[in-house]
Amino acid sequence: MKKRHWFWNVLIVLTLLTCVFVFVIHYKNWHKIEEGELKILSGIYYQKIPISEIDSIMFVARIPEMERSNGFSWAVTEKGVFKDSLTETKVYVFVDDLRQQKIRLVHNDSLKLFLNFKDSLETQKLYHLLNEELLAKLEAPN
Repeated sequence: MKKRHWFWNVLIVLTLLTCVFVFVIHYKNWHKIEEGELKILSGIYYQKIPISEIDSIMFVARIPEMERSNGFSWAVTEKGVFKDSLTETKVYVFVDDLRQQKIRLVHNDSLKLFLNFKDSLETQKLYHLLNEELLAKLEAPN
């Protein structure tokens, strides 16, 4: 029996580790609110939205029909950059579960983002936090 060269063994291990890493970073949406910004990361998709630039936030049951610019869909997951077919604007989608309600966030007057997490309580918690921030911004004198 012929022994495989060590290079191929290392290459196979590195390939498997890379696949596992890519799966883990796309598996769920990661978010953080710090320094007045909402940061959302899911694999190669990243958005940094200043909370002061959020125009509206609401829960929706479904995302509208859109054309995918880049991204992917798998089972109940939808992630990537899409184009709204009605307004021809860019829409960012970070949806971990299409069956659950999603947060629809509009910022800079026209940029839309749809977001939810596998855990619906985490989605509700983020919605209430952002909604409180938005109400505080509206009540603050200019």
